[in-house]
Amino acid sequence: MEPTTPSRKLSCVIIDDEPLALDLLAGYCAQVPFLELRGQFHDALQGLAFVQDNPVDLVLLDIHMPRITGLQFVQLLPAPTPRIIFTTAYDQYAVQSYELSALDYLLKPIAFERFVQAISKARQHAAPAPLASAPAPEPAAVATSPDAMFVKNEHRLQRVAFDDILYIEGMKEYLLICTAGGKILTLQSFRRVEEVLPPERFARIHKSYIVALNRIEHVERGRVQVAGRLLPIGDTYRDAFAALIRAHNQL
Repeated sequence: MEPTTPSRKLSCVIIDDEPLALDLLAGYCAQVPFLELRGQFHDALQGLAFVQDNPVDLVLLDIHMPRITGLQFVQLLPAPTPRIIFTTAYDQYAVQSYELSALDYLLKPIAFERFVQAISKARQHAAPAPLASAPAPEPAAVATSPDAMFVKNEHRLQRVAFDDILYIEGMKEYLLICTAGGKILTLQSFRRVEEVLPPERFARIHKSYIVALNRIEHVERGRVQVAGRLLPIGDTYRDAFAALIRAHNQL
């Protein structure tokens, strides 16, 4: 995506399972000179497929939809992600929306003036890099707070405190987060989790394992023990892990 300038319109799509809402927002978009509507979808998965193949600057997104919710939709977006403006009749998801770095949260019925305010904010946030150039969740986005991350677990976003994590195990396209309080299975990539975990507290030791450094009980013959379980240290990660351990005065 190119940077938004006065001569280039802000590209967007609308995703809402209510036909009247789609028509209303499409009409609003037509009245904003710097906005270019590239698609409108009543099916969230169709909208997701379009955005994955046709990057846009902005997504106007409903929350309550069949098959996947708007919150789940954001977690499935590829990077770099577009700006998100939620358009919903429900106010109880506002906190979650901002945890997912939503630009704005519009409550239905949406007045045109309020719509323009949100769109103008999107234009102001446009930068030389694509909108929302910060890495974004793929699949099951990871939102963070200073001491925790939020991961998709079944039909909810679950808070996982960094202090509680023992280790993380890769299981094909899923990750199993083993904590002091139990295990959490999430559709997630190692790359995304590595980006949000504090690097001074966690280390990748194998293609299938990340461990919390302060949870390591001992290191022996190419393995580490965490919570009584021996985990392998992969050859690719051996030297970097040894250097990290030395830096933490663990040896």
